[in-house]
Amino acid sequence: MMAPCRRLLRLLPVILTVTVLSAVLLWTTREADSSEDSDREYWLAVRSAGEQREYVDHKGIRVVVGHYMGDPASAANMPNLTDEVINSNMFDPKPNEGKNGQPVMIPPSQLVKMRQLFHINRFNLMASDRIPLNRSLPDVRKKRCTNKYKKIDNLPDTSIIIVFHNEAWSTLLRTVHSVINRSPRSLLNEILLVDDASTRAFLKKPLDDYVAQLPVRTKVIRVPKRAGLVRARLMGARRAEGKVLTFLDAHCECTTGWLESLLARIAEDRTRVVCPVIDIISDDTFAYVRSFELHWGAFNWELHFRWYTLGGGEIKRRKQDISEPFKTPAMAGGLFAMDREYFFELGGYDEHMEIWGGENLEMSFRVWQCGGSIEIVPCSHVGHLFRKSSPYTFPGGVGEILYSNLARVAVVWMDEWKEFFFKFTPEAARLRDKQSVRSRLELRERLKCKSFEWYLDNVWPQHFFPKEDRFFGKIRNRRTGECLHKPTGKGSLNQPMGAAGMSPCETEPILVQMFVMIQGGPVMTDESVCLDAPERDHSTTQPKVRIMACSGLNRQNWNFNPRTLAMEHIASGMCLDLPRSDNTEDSLVLESCNGYPGQQWVLEDVAWK
Repeated sequence: MMAPCRRLLRLLPVILTVTVLSAVLLWTTREADSSEDSDREYWLAVRSAGEQREYVDHKGIRVVVGHYMGDPASAANMPNLTDEVINSNMFDPKPNEGKNGQPVMIPPSQLVKMRQLFHINRFNLMASDRIPLNRSLPDVRKKRCTNKYKKIDNLPDTSIIIVFHNEAWSTLLRTVHSVINRSPRSLLNEILLVDDASTRAFLKKPLDDYVAQLPVRTKVIRVPKRAGLVRARLMGARRAEGKVLTFLDAHCECTTGWLESLLARIAEDRTRVVCPVIDIISDDTFAYVRSFELHWGAFNWELHFRWYTLGGGEIKRRKQDISEPFKTPAMAGGLFAMDREYFFELGGYDEHMEIWGGENLEMSFRVWQCGGSIEIVPCSHVGHLFRKSSPYTFPGGVGEILYSNLARVAVVWMDEWKEFFFKFTPEAARLRDKQSVRSRLELRERLKCKSFEWYLDNVWPQHFFPKEDRFFGKIRNRRTGECLHKPTGKGSLNQPMGAAGMSPCETEPILVQMFVMIQGGPVMTDESVCLDAPERDHSTTQPKVRIMACSGLNRQNWNFNPRTLAMEHIASGMCLDLPRSDNTEDSLVLESCNGYPGQQWVLEDVAWK
């Protein structure tokens, strides 16, 4: 009797995982054809609840799609694993495992080995190796997409470019097979696998022999010495023969209709850079989970890429047709398609960038500021395997590489906002003078590119960056002398919602006490979160004020009265006030405007450039 109970306890986490993933998949499928308003409300609710998780490496850097990994860790860094095991191809598919994107359950007798193998790639390698290379996936598109891109006769063909470094056999080739199985053959010119100096034996001749038998021309391009993502992709692009370059990461799975919709947008306008909706492949169970379409890419004050809710203009436009592509201020960088000639006209990639990090923002700024556009195509869905941590070490350290790349982005493309970035990102500031950027500045001049201010005003008008037309600095309470601060810790980043509280004002400006205010508009801070209060709350005489994801709704608009020093909440007509208790963790509240010191606020400007 006890043995079955123990087995049940061991399986409980697995059962819970399946239940949650199934519920999410069922819900998102059910919502696929809901109205725009319902979809938006659902997205905001899910985001607040933290369902859309971020994946963070061991140093706290967000590892998002498009980020490339560094040198392989040695067996010494992988507990209980020998070089023989690390270099073995353990692909052993089982019929129907992972069918239709369902999760894979590992038998209890193999859980110990499963945990050991997890260290090799930082995903459940055993689960991946049990899934056939041609596993079926659900069609997760909106119904309107089904017949939208049927005409393919006039579409350009494409070269699929996939860079890999010590990738698992099963994930790499499942990416390849998903491309072949779910793409019209006439549109596939070739598949280029760029091997960035892999050391695994099964990625040498066995891979060459395997791809030689594929029904679509597939080449393996060998890089003899580590080049990094940017240079490896450039090698693939220079060898490509297709009219369009389509870049994928080495652990993706394409779904039905993913390619036609991308190529159709480029066929209409060669200056478009187009991205699919990026769905989630679980690093634990390999379940395929449909993502949420009402988000676009942007970045925070430290230039880390983030997903934020769509701007108001795009939401209104999408009410007409929720399957229509929408513009995005930035792209994640791992999955996108672009006219090959236009790619090189715009300068390709910045070859001085190392390994990964920042190349997506550099291209995003360059495309927008130099006459192109970037958009997300909801009728294209590609699953991406997200990992919570990196399986590799980085030459010189992840921070050194990332902040060196970001320093280049800021110096070349951000004009006076580069000073704002360097002021609050000392890791990058110490590297700014080491960057050789003359060729990129000459490229910007030659292409007659627009300013970064133009980018903020026209591409991302909902941004939360400082400008001359808005306040930037600390918001200090006159009675306590304390400053408003953004909720700190995991909650404010992964689910940007929390009590609007106070803390002692720091002598040196720190990001959590910095706010941007537009008179008659939102009070914003980093990570696109805003001061939020209910328009009407009859349940209490002191409605609580929160820091929540910026929504563009009237409930987040405020006026500052320089005569009374009151922060007036426009929707309710009430004023921002201290809580009645002395507990500093309690949220600020709304109270009838009375002119008392607790309702008096001092806006202290902080120089940002």
